[in-house]
Amino acid sequence: MFGVTTSDDYRPVAWMGRYPVDVTTMLVGLHIALAVVGCVLFAAGTSLSPYLQFDSAAILYQGQVWRIATYAFVHTPSALLWFAVEMYMLFVFGREVERFIGQRAYIALYIILLIAPAAVLTVWGVWQPSALAGSPALHFGIFVAFAAIYPRVELLLRIMAKWFALILAGIYTLQLIAYHAWTDLAVVWTSIAAAFVFVELRGAGPELVWWNKFKGLIQPRPKLHIVQKQNAQRPVEQDDVYASVDPILDKISKSGIGSLTTNERRQLDRARNRLLKKAQ
Repeated sequence: MFGVTTSDDYRPVAWMGRYPVDVTTMLVGLHIALAVVGCVLFAAGTSLSPYLQFDSAAILYQGQVWRIATYAFVHTPSALLWFAVEMYMLFVFGREVERFIGQRAYIALYIILLIAPAAVLTVWGVWQPSALAGSPALHFGIFVAFAAIYPRVELLLRIMAKWFALILAGIYTLQLIAYHAWTDLAVVWTSIAAAFVFVELRGAGPELVWWNKFKGLIQPRPKLHIVQKQNAQRPVEQDDVYASVDPILDKISKSGIGSLTTNERRQLDRARNRLLKKAQ
């Protein structure tokens, strides 16, 4: 819709009739299926949320490491309206990111956006226990990746994608600061930073002077090797001297010394001087 396929790695995973099924479509289907299961279980008076949501204490002290990834697939019935908006944004913008960077890179980006916030909260949990459920920050990171790839694409009300990303990030941040939701704020900005850095490192993001300077600082500098200067002078072998003046001597024998040019006379004199120095 916004761009074209630029990666050789992009291809549909499967086909449903004439419609291609890519990784983004499968992720949307997985999230929707688990949301439906969550609603059914909630109506039955039970829930999988206590076993799947992120809980730093359960990870650190009970070894329930699966929570680092499963928290994003917990969708409560009370937030289904925003969940629908979230899935629409994932489907629209996620497919464009996948087309641009390819399937393998897209899967890597999704895993990073899934794991990075949980890793931050796990470290945070050493000092303060934290919990997390749902995937708004993860999929906002996908939108940030899209805005970094297509910063000048016009969206709603002809606002460019980069400004949309900045506006939404600002609103999101102010809301979390107002409620003192510091762990959620850390999750959001971890997702934003991870998405932006991933796209920039692949060379797909906008050209930024400060980013180029930063990459120049962290990239290893080429090692300099000192090469010994070779001595331009080498011993003049007698055979070399004779070989250099043989054509001149032939010319003298045929046409006389008066037939030599200025350069040939100079070359003959240099050869004679070399032979005299060698004889001393």
